[in-house]
Amino acid sequence: MKSKGTKKGLNRRTVLKGSAAAVGAAAGSGAITGFPTIWAQNIKDVTLRQFGTGVSNLNEVAKKVKEDLGFTLKMTALDSDSVTQRAATQPKSFDIADIEYWICKKVWGAGNLQAMDVSKIKNYDKIVGIFKSGKLTPASTIAQGTAPHSVGFVEGPGSKRFAKKETGWMTLIPTIYNADTLGIRPDLIKRPINTWAELLNPEFKGKASILDISSIGIMDAAMVCEAMGEIKYGDKGNMTKAEIDKTMKIFTEAKKAGQFRAFWKSFDESVNLMASGEVVIQSMWSPAITAVRSKGIPCVYQPLKEGYRSWGGGIGLSSNLKGIELEAAYEYINWYLDGWVGGFLMRQGYYSAVPETSKKHMSADEWGFWFEGKPAANDIANPFGEVVEKAGTVRDGGSFYDRMGAVACWNAVMDENKYMVRKWNEFIAA
Repeated sequence: MKSKGTKKGLNRRTVLKGSAAAVGAAAGSGAITGFPTIWAQNIKDVTLRQFGTGVSNLNEVAKKVKEDLGFTLKMTALDSDSVTQRAATQPKSFDIADIEYWICKKVWGAGNLQAMDVSKIKNYDKIVGIFKSGKLTPASTIAQGTAPHSVGFVEGPGSKRFAKKETGWMTLIPTIYNADTLGIRPDLIKRPINTWAELLNPEFKGKASILDISSIGIMDAAMVCEAMGEIKYGDKGNMTKAEIDKTMKIFTEAKKAGQFRAFWKSFDESVNLMASGEVVIQSMWSPAITAVRSKGIPCVYQPLKEGYRSWGGGIGLSSNLKGIELEAAYEYINWYLDGWVGGFLMRQGYYSAVPETSKKHMSADEWGFWFEGKPAANDIANPFGEVVEKAGTVRDGGSFYDRMGAVACWNAVMDENKYMVRKWNEFIAA
């Protein structure tokens, strides 16, 4: 059954919230098409189990799903490596996998996720081009690494081969993404920072940090090495063994020289390192910058001349999902792209896969600040009501098109992934 538009002002969400009797009456009158009455009667009994990283597995979302759609969403937040392992090896432990696109490269071949029919996605046509063609605008250059569109489509149901263009069958329905860069403490650095190379500047000896998630950290390391003029990669997201060796050699030498204060794995660790002043320059994520600022401590998500390292995530469905649970999952995806979640995520500094629906759930001032790069007319609050930016400030890096238009590479899984992970672990242990 496809998720269809409905007639006479009745949409599926209002139906789900109504009584079974009301649904039956409406269905009997022909007001609803393609929508069995029993579905809405039983929806309240459905529980869907979702897992993913803490970035988007938020209790607020589960609560809103219950209010709007009537069923229960149970969420489990894990780190990226645990997410990958679970998706690949425990197919009966989940219904929904909220994962990053690079993880697709590791898990799709296991057959634990099912291809999704885009004809059931009502806002498919509004999804930004990054996830379809790889291009933000027709003039954009496709960045290096595992660009989402390159693992976003398969040839059909049951296919384990990624398709080179849109096919109508997606591996993940995109939801969230961002352009990542270095975070800095401008009050402690006291001078302009404009290049990734600064991470290894001896001036910051003992006060620098990089994240210890190999698939992401290696990309930051590559941005640094290329900015230093030490290596010119064929593709930072798919290095040769020689490129991996040289990258890790440069970082290992810096580590042995005392460049790094710490290596962080969790959001909270990155916040604490920066807020304490123990670290003044490091790999960071947008909400972590926001968390530091909310403590009244200066912290900048610094635009750099070489561009951003980007990532994107989406919702995948277990291959075991069928029947009313599968229909509920599609309903959830359509609800997710309808704007409320997008607005919630954008107030944390992320972007929605369908920005225009998010706009309906944000004030003009919020939209201007987070998306358009305009100075804030009033204080800007996060989704929890905490002021994170003062009136008059402009978002670090500017507008959506300025930021996402300057992506140099995407988080990636390399052909030499096993070798890279071994070399990364040797660096951390050195």
